Amino acid sequence: MSVATFDAAAFKARYPEFSATSNASLTYCFDDAGLYLNNTDASPVQDLTRRTRLLWMMTAHIATLGGMLSADGKPLPVGRVASASEGSVSASFDFTPAMPGSGPWYAQTQYGAMFWAATVNLRGMRYVACPTRF
Repeated sequence: MSVATFDAAAFKARYPEFSATSNASLTYCFDDAGLYLNNTDASPVQDLTRRTRLLWMMTAHIATLGGMLSADGKPLPVGRVASASEGSVSASFDFTPAMPGSGPWYAQTQYGAMFWAATVNLRGMRYVACPTRF
């Protein structure tokens, strides 16, 4: 059975911004990434190297949404900046919450946007013709 396994050291080499994040937290995020991309022999991505890279993108996306890149552990704001002030620093963001698994949900982070773009070929219909008999 070919499944991608999580290698925290290799993941952190690819995404050094997560170097301060615990391996256990990232492993949980990797397991969650399997909810968005099948990590079994039945996966639509049969190339194990490619599947691992896609799962890493989802791991980084999930970890970022969970606040693992912020100093205080709170999720970073998402959306476009709607207004900003300088005196007493103020900012507001315009974002309509998106359903998990939708394009806008992936676009909340650079990692999700990369995953969305890299998996465009998986979101189309696949037609398999029935073999004809002569």
